[in-house]
Amino acid sequence: MNVIIAKMGKPDVLRYTLGFFYDIMEKTDKEGKVMNVIEAIHYRHSYRGKYMDIPIPREDLIKIMQAGLDAPSGCNKQTTSLIAVDNPDVLKQLHSVIEPPVGETAPAAICVLTQRVNAYRDKCFAVQDYSAAIQNMLLAIVELGYQSCWYEGHITDDDRICDKMAQILNVPEDYELVCFLPIGIAENDPIHPKKKAFEERAWFNSFNQSN
Repeated sequence: MNVIIAKMGKPDVLRYTLGFFYDIMEKTDKEGKVMNVIEAIHYRHSYRGKYMDIPIPREDLIKIMQAGLDAPSGCNKQTTSLIAVDNPDVLKQLHSVIEPPVGETAPAAICVLTQRVNAYRDKCFAVQDYSAAIQNMLLAIVELGYQSCWYEGHITDDDRICDKMAQILNVPEDYELVCFLPIGIAENDPIHPKKKAFEERAWFNSFNQSN
């Protein structure tokens, strides 16, 4: 590989490296091996397709939720809580209030709850807290061979679908349901959206500088 790269220009090196990288990840996923964190970050994409009708073991859901709970939180206020739903009847109730429907074929889901608690200098970092938790869970989901999508605006808009979901799950009034993560084995390969080039968004030592 090093000999091949030595003969390439920078754009070709990038394309070759990424191609090689995704080939490794696809092989790793199929063989059931564990990805490392960097691989999971690059491989994770929002999945909005159908899921296979295969239940998710509780131990995997626990691993995913633990990854979320291990995320940092402002002043360690730990404002994020989680409810995993793997009961088909409860899932059906949740989907009955989500309009338009999303993730309806997923065999499980995690609902993310937050509490608006003030931390440093009377600032509330609940959004940062649950965002970090969600990202951790999305990476754990991919590492374990599943797919998901971060649905937040879809349920927290003016129609407040989240409140109806919270009522179904018996969530106390001092908690707010802010995110819905369907989880399952993807029926189709996830779509990899085109990202801007590294040089367009990341620099060294000054804005828009590569040196």
